[in-house]
Amino acid sequence: MNKIVPISLLFFLIGTASIFAQAKSDAVLVAKDTTKLEEIDPLTPAKAAFYSAILPGLGQAYNKKYWKIPLVYGAIGTSLYFYIDNNKKYHDYRDAYKRRLEGYNDDKYQFLDDSRLIAGQKFYQRNRDLSAFFVVGFYVLNIIDANVDAALIQFNVNERLSMRPEIYPSDVTFKPNVGLTLNYTFK
Repeated sequence: MNKIVPISLLFFLIGTASIFAQAKSDAVLVAKDTTKLEEIDPLTPAKAAFYSAILPGLGQAYNKKYWKIPLVYGAIGTSLYFYIDNNKKYHDYRDAYKRRLEGYNDDKYQFLDDSRLIAGQKFYQRNRDLSAFFVVGFYVLNIIDANVDAALIQFNVNERLSMRPEIYPSDVTFKPNVGLTLNYTFK
């Protein structure tokens, strides 16, 4: 009995101290507007495309997709390397063939006859033109990627819209069918 009184007195003091430590405030509850839309800047895709057109990869940096920049420069740089290499070899074969027509036979392609020089010219000219096509194609793809990525950043995706696969039995044969269920929750 001796210990019960001091322990109950201790609990009483701790309990009353916590009551006095709380300050009373008149808090006003404000309902959050769930239908409020975020601001959409319609010029963001155009800015990203413009930046990518000025300097490849700049639109990806504008969209904060930094991991795409090495891919852009890798694709354009590789295509540009093959364009320069094929153009050099095309000119080597062409110059060797022109010198053969002038009567000289002192080039580095002495082991090839005229028909092989012409075939080499056509081969490297075709590859050069194809590489130029890829340079322009990757440049345009860079611009399109920046534009589409900037447009999709503003796309509204939230918890109220969901899609999931579902397996359900057929009404006639009772065999399982696979389908997609689209759920939209109105709040």
